[in-house]
Amino acid sequence: MTAMSRNGSRKLIRVVWPFVAIVGALLLMSVFSLNALSTIRAYVGGEGLWSKAQKDAIYYLSRYAGSRSEQDFHAYQNAIAIQLGDRQARLALDRISPDLDMARAGLLQGGNHPDDIDNVITAFLWFRHVSYLSQAIQYWEIGDRYVAETAAIAERLHGAFNHGYISDDELKLLRSRIVEINEELKSPARAFSEVLGQGSRFATSLLLWLNLLAGAALLLLTVRQVHALLRQSARFEAELNAEKERVETTLNAIGDAVITIDLSGQLRYLNAVAQHLIGGGRQVLGRYFEDIFSLIDLSGSGMELVTASQLRAHSENKQTYPSLRLQSVDGSSHMVSLVVSPIRDTHGEVDGLVLALHDKSIEQQYISHLSWQAAHDALTGLYNRREFEQRVTRALSRLMVTDTSHALLFVDLDQFKLVNDTNGHAAGDELLRQVCRVLQEQLGLSDVLARLGGDEFGVLLEDCRIDGALDKADRLRRAVQQAGFQWEGIPFSISTSIGLVFLGEPGVTLAEAMQAADIACYMAKEKGRNRIQLYSSKDTELAVRSVEMAWVQRLRSAMEEERFCLYCQEIIPLQSNGKKQGRHVEVLLRLRDETDRIILPAAFIPAAERFSLMPDIDRIVVRLTFETLWQQRQHGDHSIALCAINLSGATLCDDNFLDFIRRQFVSYAIPPGMICFEVTETSAISNLQQATRFISELKSLGCHFSLDDFGAGMSSFVYLKHLPVDYLKIDGSFVKDMVNDSVDRAMVEMINHIGHVTGKKTIAEFVGLPEILAVLQQIGVDYAQGYHIGEPQPFVAPARNRPEPAIYRLPDRK
Repeated sequence: MTAMSRNGSRKLIRVVWPFVAIVGALLLMSVFSLNALSTIRAYVGGEGLWSKAQKDAIYYLSRYAGSRSEQDFHAYQNAIAIQLGDRQARLALDRISPDLDMARAGLLQGGNHPDDIDNVITAFLWFRHVSYLSQAIQYWEIGDRYVAETAAIAERLHGAFNHGYISDDELKLLRSRIVEINEELKSPARAFSEVLGQGSRFATSLLLWLNLLAGAALLLLTVRQVHALLRQSARFEAELNAEKERVETTLNAIGDAVITIDLSGQLRYLNAVAQHLIGGGRQVLGRYFEDIFSLIDLSGSGMELVTASQLRAHSENKQTYPSLRLQSVDGSSHMVSLVVSPIRDTHGEVDGLVLALHDKSIEQQYISHLSWQAAHDALTGLYNRREFEQRVTRALSRLMVTDTSHALLFVDLDQFKLVNDTNGHAAGDELLRQVCRVLQEQLGLSDVLARLGGDEFGVLLEDCRIDGALDKADRLRRAVQQAGFQWEGIPFSISTSIGLVFLGEPGVTLAEAMQAADIACYMAKEKGRNRIQLYSSKDTELAVRSVEMAWVQRLRSAMEEERFCLYCQEIIPLQSNGKKQGRHVEVLLRLRDETDRIILPAAFIPAAERFSLMPDIDRIVVRLTFETLWQQRQHGDHSIALCAINLSGATLCDDNFLDFIRRQFVSYAIPPGMICFEVTETSAISNLQQATRFISELKSLGCHFSLDDFGAGMSSFVYLKHLPVDYLKIDGSFVKDMVNDSVDRAMVEMINHIGHVTGKKTIAEFVGLPEILAVLQQIGVDYAQGYHIGEPQPFVAPARNRPEPAIYRLPDRK
């Protein structure tokens, strides 16, 4: 058998097999229908025989009760034998293991046709729990109970008449019961007949619908297969057309121009790009190559014209022309590259050429556009930060070889956030565009203006002296202020803060120049905005801001890299009350720098406070403290009774911080009474309302509070009674010299007395000598903390203990 014939056989099978399946299903359905109808007929016929036998049995038994005739009794036995046979069959089939032989014998005795018996048994066993048959069997069981009772009455009468004695009353009673059985059997017999009738009608209807559905399925399948054959007959032609359309679509979708010509030079095909490139459309088809456009080869020493005859002469092989100038029929000119490939017929002979032209001018325009985008800001059209930094770098390099000077300006809008937040980004974008135009009007052609990001602009004034730079910076400031800004009829006053750096000495790096301008601009904002700040390396205030701004990035990196860690210092009681107390400690923040050296908070807290980083740092401290306490308790260490955590003044005003603390209590299951939050006297007084609410909320949970650095501000005594704190920490500046300074000792005594009068415990910090500890005990201070009592130690769970790294300490800070 050939491959083609095998494919034909498989296709024939695919077409024919659904018909075979449907016809087979119809044959099975017909056989099943005939058997089902035969079974229903058998049950209905058996019910008829049973009902007639019931009537005859009652009739002859009643006569026998009166006549005592053996003939009547034999007639009764013949009648009830049908019912008893049916009863025997039902009981045999009701067994756990049905007795089929007994059932067949009973059904034969019941008058059923031998050919119907197997169907009756099968239906009983398979469908006995189906609705109609189940009901019929229930009525059958009821009838059998009456049959059994009738048989028992007959045996009693027959035995009494032949072998014994029966009283008139008992005979009367039995005759009455026979009549009653006859009446009582009418209802279940009628119901049995009705159920069989309903089941017969339902089964007939169901079989009819099943046959109709099968016939409809066969009809639909026939229609479907015929339709499929019709579609298949048309598919070959459609596939050919689709293949042609796919080729054309592919050729039209590519970015190169594709042209086919025959060996005579006539154009046979042009894709969409080629039509656009030539400018003649499809009407040029059929015209000759040289009549439509000219191709001039620019790759050689002279400009030679590429002709169809030249292409035809080398048609056996692929040809490439990397650099051509195309002169189109519409007069346009394009720089292109050309690849020529032969088209071969079925015999392998060349009968045409394919010309693929790549338009280099579009590519050059795209490259130029990308280059512009890489160097410019999309919103304003100014140079972007990258390009600006490159130009500043080149200007700085010129300082190394020429005697010149430059000025670098950072210009920051003062009211941009107000406009942007209240009127939306569209207003903010328009403000930036208008300010851009104002700045450009005040600058010369040699000046470089760039948008550095957000509302910040950079200006590079090359070959400029300091006085000229200051004058131009002031002109920029005044021009922006005078221009103003309106959005939807609402006027806004606009001003700028300008940081100016004079670049006159060689050796300055880009990073140093940009940072100096940034710091100067920041200082201009801090000093009231709408002003110019000239950077000077000798300016102490600028130097401090420079250090702080450098810390900001270090702190953000430390938070991202989780390099903050905790230490703890013991706080001991000085007055014994006879009660056993757990440890009282204060957790202290440390920063592990890039070289794994520990930095104390005095180095970075000022920068964190100035640049609003303290709420984030406080969250880290609280989370780490709770996590460590939880780990210690998991290891069975319950020695800490009270743990003090320092909070900044900015955190007291953070409305979300209370919810954060509540979540930590839930997450780590730390008892609130185990935590004491410390706030400084200055932050509490300067935010008295927020501090009071904050303290009250957490004290309601069971937390404790301590007022830190108490005594540093003399206004503390006025506000003390309004702050519901538990502890006063006497400022260490009074404690450390109190042995030798009577004024300091008096201050400690006074603060201790005030604290006790207001019901608060007192804690003295900076206890560095045993003499100080003795004096504090004498005065009556409750607790002490300091290096004499114990130096800060890493605050970790037992499983996380590790060697303590070297510590870099600043003086007089915790």
